[in-house]
Amino acid sequence: MSQGDPTDHALAAIASILDKPEAKPPPLPREAVEAAVEEKPAVEERPPAPEHIEADGYSKVGPGPIASIRFKWMARRAEDGHFYVDETIGDGSAKVTTGPMSRDAAIKFVDDREREARQRFDSLRSDMTGRSTARKDSSEA
Repeated sequence: MSQGDPTDHALAAIASILDKPEAKPPPLPREAVEAAVEEKPAVEERPPAPEHIEADGYSKVGPGPIASIRFKWMARRAEDGHFYVDETIGDGSAKVTTGPMSRDAAIKFVDDREREARQRFDSLRSDMTGRSTARKDSSEA
């Protein structure tokens, strides 16, 4: 680049913007800091899975009207004693395996994945229902 190159000026301007130190926020009042330290964050503590639940073969199926695109999660115990969770979509898909994990972690993983899938499905269904209702309302006007 030559000294008169306009990109030099542009790069210098960009560098000057990026080199500015970030402004620090004003310090918090002592009372606010002490209150924050005393508060304990809410952590959801789940009790371990009941002993009567057999983790080997524990499974759940996700929601949906079409079986070929429905998720399924199944926990299994390996020879080493650890648990793995196999996740499939429909009947003929390749499984995705997560693990190794403990018995309780495998049951929690299956439950969490099914709950998340149900929440996403319910959200999508309500979005679609809301849109179809809005379309009907606008077409009737």
